[in-house]
Amino acid sequence: MQRIIVIGTSGSGKTTLARHLAARLGVLHGEQDAWNHLAGWQEAPLAQFRAQVAAFTAAPAWVMDGNYSRARDIGWARADTIVWLDYPAPVVFGRVLRRTVWRVLTQEELWNGNRETLRGTLSAEGPVRWAMYTHWRRRGETLALVAAHPHLQLIRLRTPAQTEGWLRAQRPLPGVLVATPSATGGGR
Repeated sequence: MQRIIVIGTSGSGKTTLARHLAARLGVLHGEQDAWNHLAGWQEAPLAQFRAQVAAFTAAPAWVMDGNYSRARDIGWARADTIVWLDYPAPVVFGRVLRRTVWRVLTQEELWNGNRETLRGTLSAEGPVRWAMYTHWRRRGETLALVAAHPHLQLIRLRTPAQTEGWLRAQRPLPGVLVATPSATGGGR
């Protein structure tokens, strides 16, 4: 387990887990949201986004989070492990709602100067509605996506407690240098 992609519904905790896992293993962390959301919430051009994913995943060891199909063929081909946060809907919705309210109230900067707004959170692509829309769809398609990549090891975590226990059991990779934050290619 040296090249890991953390997936799950919006609000499930992908980035938080990926950061902690990368730190624990002593490897690079990459966040696809940071590469996709340019200033002013503009979507990165496809070629630019794919180039970021390709450059990041060329490293020998890393943890990357995100569900983007725009470059799945690159990341999944280079990964050896998928960690799937497959939590029940009430857990995900509670998390995404709390996180979104917090971000709107505090005006926390996310990626490239972007901040969540009340108007944005209520839009069709806002985090709460997006999580509701994608939760069951992702559950239905993830096993088939992983099956299409037989080289991948699937770690399916179904509760936050299970995730915490699994994370505690992880150890640094031997012979891998600890990554510096600037090497992640983006992030908060």
